[in-house]
Amino acid sequence: MRWLAKFIYFKLLGWNITGNTNFSKDTVKKAVIIALPHTSWHDFYIGLLLRKITNVKTNFVGKKELFTWPFGYYFRAVGGAPLDRTSGQNKVQAIAELFKDKKEFRLTLAPEGTRKKVEEWKTGFYYIAKEAQVPIIMFTLDFKNKINKVSEPFYPTEDFEADFKYMKSFFEGVIGKKPEYS
Repeated sequence: MRWLAKFIYFKLLGWNITGNTNFSKDTVKKAVIIALPHTSWHDFYIGLLLRKITNVKTNFVGKKELFTWPFGYYFRAVGGAPLDRTSGQNKVQAIAELFKDKKEFRLTLAPEGTRKKVEEWKTGFYYIAKEAQVPIIMFTLDFKNKINKVSEPFYPTEDFEADFKYMKSFFEGVIGKKPEYS
């Protein structure tokens, strides 16, 4: 199936991947992967194709409503975990706990928290990485240039503002599937 994913990704869709193309899989077994800009459901299948091409196991969380019949089985099979988004819960702590019991766990999140345009990223991914003591790997969804660029692992420091400035600079000029939401 890997050859089929390559054919679809490279030949049919015309995409390319640059940077840390193996997501440091041999040295980094646990990480938070942030994918931006998240502007469309098309981001999901691009991620699945790339996961198959690079042979890197990644995981994601989604609202629990997505994990019901008929799609629940499929989402779990491709690395998904349901998340209860009701208020009053410490979601950062709950998600960080997922890293403890697993030998390999790379959690992919969209810092915007939605597919619509936002002015500021949500910060949960950053605190999850800090709490779980894992690096952040940045991943672009550049539909304008049809490129997925992958960063080297970045370990958050104690300087929140400098860390976010650095991470946001990685995504400068990247245009999502829906440019108006980028």
